Amino acid sequence: MFLQAAALGKHVYDITDSEFLLGMLGLVEFAPAFLLLPVTGSVADRFDRRRVAAIGLSVEAITAIAFVLYALTDPTSAGPMFLIAAVFGTARAFVSPSNRAIPPLVAPDGGLARVMAVYAATWQIGLIAGPASSGLLYDVSPALPYGAAAAFFLLAAITIGTVRTRRPQIRTSADVQPSFHHALEGLRFIRGRPVLFGAIALDMFAVLFGGAVALLPAIAEDRLGAGNVGYGWLRAAPGIGAVVFAAAMAIRPIRRRVGRALLIVVAVFGAATVVLGLTRNYAIAFLALVVLAGADAISVFIRTTIVPLATPDDMRGRVSAVENVFVGASNEVGAFESGVASSLLGVGPAVVLGGVVTMGVVAVWSVAFPALRDIDRFEDVDVGHVRPIPVPADG
Repeated sequence: MFLQAAALGKHVYDITDSEFLLGMLGLVEFAPAFLLLPVTGSVADRFDRRRVAAIGLSVEAITAIAFVLYALTDPTSAGPMFLIAAVFGTARAFVSPSNRAIPPLVAPDGGLARVMAVYAATWQIGLIAGPASSGLLYDVSPALPYGAAAAFFLLAAITIGTVRTRRPQIRTSADVQPSFHHALEGLRFIRGRPVLFGAIALDMFAVLFGGAVALLPAIAEDRLGAGNVGYGWLRAAPGIGAVVFAAAMAIRPIRRRVGRALLIVVAVFGAATVVLGLTRNYAIAFLALVVLAGADAISVFIRTTIVPLATPDDMRGRVSAVENVFVGASNEVGAFESGVASSLLGVGPAVVLGGVVTMGVVAVWSVAFPALRDIDRFEDVDVGHVRPIPVPADG
C-alpha cells in the first residue's frame, strides 16, 4: 500500500504540478470509507473477517494492475487515476475494519499490547521498504511500482486467509436483520465512552492538521531540490522513525502513564511538523520526518491497543469501521486540507500552521478528556472497566 501511495502521489504531481490535486487524491481515497460506514463495519461483524479482508485485498490488486496499464500509456491527464483511486478506497474501506478486528482473536490472554506492538512494527517496515523502493522503481518506469504493489496485495490476500486464531470470532447473529441502526451501533458505542472517543478523535483532529507527508512531492522538489531517488528516501524517512520506535515498543511496551504518553507523543509530532515546514535543508527535513513518524508510531500503538481492549468482540468490526473513518479523516482528509492550505499559503507556511494547530489540539484534549489523560495501565481500559456515558438510542 505504501509503495503504491508514494508512486501515485509522485505520478499525479508530475502530471499536474498541483499541490491542490495531491490533497484531492487523499479525499478521493477517504470518501468511500465515510460513505460506506453503515455497511463496512457490519460486514466485518457478520462474516469471517479473514475472508472479507482477502476479498478486499484482491480488489486492491486489481486496482494496482489498472494503474500499471494506465501508466504504460504515458498519460497526460490524472483523471483516470482518481477514478482508480476511488475503487481502491472502496476496497480499503472493507479491508481496514476487518484487519483491525483480527489481532484480539490472535493474541494470547494478556498479550494484546505486545501483539499490537509487533503488528505496528511490521506495518511500519512497509513505510520504509515501500516508499524507498517506490522511488527507485519509479525512476526506471512509473508503471513498475504499481506492478510490485499488485503482487504484494495478492500475497497479502492469500496470507490473511490462512491466519489461525486462538479464539472464535463472535459474529452478529443471523437472527439480527441488517439495518442502519445495527450498522451505526459502533458510532454510538464510541460516543458513549470518553476514553474511546478521546483517543480516536485525538488522532483525527491532530493529524488532520499535521498531514505534511501528503505534500512531500512538493516539499522534495520545490523546497529541497531532491530528485526521484531523494524523494523516495524522504518518503521512507517516516518509516525509518516509525519502525525503530515500534520495534522498541515490541521489546519493551509502554505499561505505565499510558494516557499522558499519548498526549506527549502527539505534541512531539506537531513540533516536528513545524520543523519540517521551516527547513530547506534535506538532512534536517529527513530527521524531522523520522521524529514525527516515531512519535506517531507510539500514538498509533497506544490507540490501537486501547480500542480493542475497550470493545467487545461482537462490535469490533463496527467500532473499527468508525475508527477507520477517523483515521482516514486524519490521513486522507488531512492530505486534502494540506493541499488546500498549501495552494493558499505556500508549502512551508501550510506545514508550519498544521504543526502549530496539532499542538493546540493536544492542549485542548488534555483538559477536555481527563479520563484519557489519567489512564495509567492498559488493563484500566478493558471492556469491564470503561465507564459508559448514556447516549440516546436514536443517536
